Amino acid sequence: MLLQGIFPPITTPFYPDGNVYYKKLEANVERYSRTPVAGIVVLGSTGEAIMLSDQERRDVLKATREAAAPNKVLVAGTGIESAIETLKLTEYAAELGYDVAMVRTPHYYKKQMQPANMLAFYRTVADQSPLPVIIYNFPQATGYDIPAEVVIELAEHANVIGIKESSGDVEKVRRMVAGTRHIQRSATVTETFEAVTPRMLAKAATGDRGGGELVPVAALAGGEAGRRPSAPSSSAVSMMGSLKTRQKEVGFQVLVGAAHKVEASLEAGAVGAILAFACAAPTACYEIYAAWKEGDGPLARLKQERIANASQRVAGELGISGVKYGMDLNGYYGGPARLPLLPLTAGIKAEIEGFMADIRN
Repeated sequence: MLLQGIFPPITTPFYPDGNVYYKKLEANVERYSRTPVAGIVVLGSTGEAIMLSDQERRDVLKATREAAAPNKVLVAGTGIESAIETLKLTEYAAELGYDVAMVRTPHYYKKQMQPANMLAFYRTVADQSPLPVIIYNFPQATGYDIPAEVVIELAEHANVIGIKESSGDVEKVRRMVAGTRHIQRSATVTETFEAVTPRMLAKAATGDRGGGELVPVAALAGGEAGRRPSAPSSSAVSMMGSLKTRQKEVGFQVLVGAAHKVEASLEAGAVGAILAFACAAPTACYEIYAAWKEGDGPLARLKQERIANASQRVAGELGISGVKYGMDLNGYYGGPARLPLLPLTAGIKAEIEGFMADIRN
């Protein structure tokens, strides 16, 4: 599965009484589906997944799946402290039609979280998971930072396809990219090198039922002109129903979670980002990636500078409550967070309004 681009790890909307506001969740997802983001991450840290009951997690996954556009990659946060519970939620996400499972590092028993424990945990999950797995490392929240060497070793597993690295350590990104450079896997992509989801294939199957023959594409070498170099891709298009697809070689895919370091992380070899700030400003975040992808470094740095201070304060320091208020300002429904997260003061809201004044999406 191709994971390149920007992904918002969507929030979970609540009524003032703390119950999940599913209609607002669906409305947010429908709106994200109309933005240039590559996909949607559900039940991540920004989604307050740890605050939800088992049934609420399942209901949030279901509501998001039903509202999302078929062309958006759906990533389910399924990591729970034990491998067996992680697999149960992963299997449910697969039944719904999700594309990828994002599994955070277990961390409660920190002293026992040695390399052997992490290797056993992720290999067990990856062996049995019906979905490809990406590791989720968020040491600011978990207090555990998975070593780059362990990630590199796990990357050899055929069903571990990437990592969300939220530490903000660009040098670590560089080490993981260098250590996994030899890994190449084939992914089905569209004729224009975008991700193909099973939901897209199902939709295409109801349309033109072309035969699946291979058709040469003229001037394919020029299709990526001016863009960053990528792994070799197939020079033939296959018809899958009414959808034109091709195969693309992709490596172990490193995505980052620090919005103020997206451009630097892309330069270090990351292929995209899962950004809390993208919940409030998806297009502003995407513009960094788009400029970098087109090889325009100065523009990418300019777009990065535009959101750097806002993202650090609103998402990095104020956290979920800050992100949700930023969403309210930009036409999404943010609303309250669950206790023990507290509402923002009037002064903090005014500060966020200042940061977000010229970041509209």
